[in-house]
Amino acid sequence: MTVLTKEARRLKRRRRVRAKVSGSPVRPRISVFRSNKGLSAQLIDDVSGRTLAAVNWFEPDLRDLDKPERTKRAGALLAERAKAAGISEAVFDRGGYRYHGHVRDFAEAAREAGLTL
Repeated sequence: MTVLTKEARRLKRRRRVRAKVSGSPVRPRISVFRSNKGLSAQLIDDVSGRTLAAVNWFEPDLRDLDKPERTKRAGALLAERAKAAGISEAVFDRGGYRYHGHVRDFAEAAREAGLTL
């Protein structure tokens, strides 16, 4: 019997999600990564393997905000960058993380900014 670590369980969930979710040039994938210090996300076209837009908590615009506000502003910022790249729809890849807290707030902020998920 094998005992899986927390990270191994997350990677197992991540692979399961990635088997079903794929980005295209018209509808790219929003890939979310959470660390102990912050959150980052990318809009990825899986067909060509290109990152179309990205946002990170440690950008100068977001650095001085408190954490909940930083998450919401990051979601809105990614939506703005997506619109500038001509993208209005995307699929959401939560990266194996549970859909609550910062991950949920990020997705809701991107939706409120006009990105269809």
